[in-house]
Amino acid sequence: MSNPTPIVIADDLWEGDAEAVITSWLVSDGAEVAAGDLVAEIMSEKAQFEIEAPVAGVLKILEDEDAVIAKGAVIAQVE
Repeated sequence: MSNPTPIVIADDLWEGDAEAVITSWLVSDGAEVAAGDLVAEIMSEKAQFEIEAPVAGVLKILEDEDAVIAKGAVIAQVE
């Protein structure tokens, strides 16, 4: 069994140090995803960002919808 791959909010996704909110999960916890699949949408200062699965596998959601997150946060992992 391989190590899970974290889905991390990139440090350069938006300008400044503002936090973001997970506005929606596009894939259910435990669902199969392919590399590049859109899995979540987040919003920071009225800008929407799409988060992709970095690898194929099973999505394990670690942060709920409406959670406030910072750059560098791990919001999910792919197992």
